[in-house]
Amino acid sequence: MSVCGHTPRASASARGARGAAVVLAVACTFGGTVRAQSITYRGFVEGRGVLFPQDTLGDSRNLVTDGLVRGEVFARSVPWLGLAVGVDLRANNHDHVEESWHVDLADRGTLRPRVSIRRLTATISRGPLSIDIGKQFIRWGKADIVNPTDRFAPRDFLNVIDSELLAVRGARAVLELGSNTLDAVWVPVFTPSRLPLLNQRWTAVESGVDLEAQNEDNAFPRRSQAGVRWGRLGGGHEYSVSFYEGVNHLPNLVPQLPPSDAPPGAPFVIIFLDHIDVVRRYPSLRMFGGDGAVPTRWFTAKGEVAYFTSSTPTSDEYVLYVAQLERQTGEWLLVGGYAGEVVTARRSSLMFAPDRGTARTILGRASYTIDVNRTAAVEAAVRQNGDGLYVKGEYSQARGQHWRATLTGALIRGEPDDFLGQ
Repeated sequence: MSVCGHTPRASASARGARGAAVVLAVACTFGGTVRAQSITYRGFVEGRGVLFPQDTLGDSRNLVTDGLVRGEVFARSVPWLGLAVGVDLRANNHDHVEESWHVDLADRGTLRPRVSIRRLTATISRGPLSIDIGKQFIRWGKADIVNPTDRFAPRDFLNVIDSELLAVRGARAVLELGSNTLDAVWVPVFTPSRLPLLNQRWTAVESGVDLEAQNEDNAFPRRSQAGVRWGRLGGGHEYSVSFYEGVNHLPNLVPQLPPSDAPPGAPFVIIFLDHIDVVRRYPSLRMFGGDGAVPTRWFTAKGEVAYFTSSTPTSDEYVLYVAQLERQTGEWLLVGGYAGEVVTARRSSLMFAPDRGTARTILGRASYTIDVNRTAAVEAAVRQNGDGLYVKGEYSQARGQHWRATLTGALIRGEPDDFLGQ
């Protein structure tokens, strides 16, 4: 796990750290329709292998394998009411999945559940109004690289370079009136992002130090999250403004140090520790944001910005912004831009924040459709001062209607005190 903020520098031997990964995924899809009952279903079976050529201080596992079976059912008995349910069944060889076979709905554990309800949503549609109630995926923002305003989208970061979205439990109402759209969200139950395990390769830690996370379920914030977003489409462009009030799904990390035995008045104390408990505390968060997209003859310009403030004394206040250009030419889709950050009040010394960790970087993605069965893509992030680099390439090929194989490779390089380098 990498941390963003004022982090201790790693040892000199770690300077110029680098990493690489190769991923092979094979998936078999299935689907169908039961028209008489207005029921459709779809799903897939996926096997994935991730090869890490290099060991890290806390992790010598070089091959990580995952298995996933996903099924989804959609039902609509009357025109104004739709139901959707999705179920995941997982397996992993590197302690990423719980041993228990109980059916999990919350998705708030340190590990991925063996069996989980991925989504469970009822959709009510009447005229211009649509209401979704239940466990669902909610996305905000226009940018394709980083989305500062996307506050209802926690992620699973057990594999940082291949994170997955997590659904939240709440209600969402969307009202469309002509070219205007009003989007209101209320989430009464907090869902955090799933952080990398402290004893595996994504955690930057000195040799010989054992970290243990203290993350009990009753420590999660009990307050609800709410937000509203107004958007307008017209005149060849679209834009929106948004507001969020709630809790950050990315935590501050608070080390719990043992009490000192030094006598009162001692000038300084040197403590050598081989075990540190780390408490995850989720700070309050208020966001004011906006995004927009303007198509031109040569490209589409997109931008997104958000200002974050917090009443939690140990949380920063800052601005995140993204500016990007997108162009579709033939079978190519090209996206390039810059993600930036301005800290208005620095209060936190240690946090896990991939959104802020990828700020101050030049970002890009290029994808090419070879034919109806084959695609290729490459994406990259380069720190503006050259201290961090991330490059990921992917090739995917389908065979028939149900089989697809994907080969992915990633290279990470950087300084030990840089988010990408860590």
